[in-house]
Amino acid sequence: MKPDVDPRIIAELWQVICDRAENPKTGSYTTSLFTDKKGIDKVLEKVGEESTEFILAVKNGVPERTSSEAADLLFHLLVALRAADVDLSLVMQELEHRRK
Repeated sequence: MKPDVDPRIIAELWQVICDRAENPKTGSYTTSLFTDKKGIDKVLEKVGEESTEFILAVKNGVPERTSSEAADLLFHLLVALRAADVDLSLVMQELEHRRK
């Protein structure tokens, strides 16, 4: 079984995250992560929280919860990368390099 994966979804999400970092939008959750008084610590806390929730979902064997928590983790990881000024292309290059 080969799953359908559309990499454009990640690219579009990355574009939105970068846009919110450069052009804060009132009421945007992503903007709130970038502008929190805790600074980058806020999004890093979310990465930790979502990592734990993902681990527990996998451990408990709940596929729907696992995919939901994986999505949350991936989103917050992307926000953390942008907050740290690390371009997603560098991560993709590293993954490509490791694949060879």
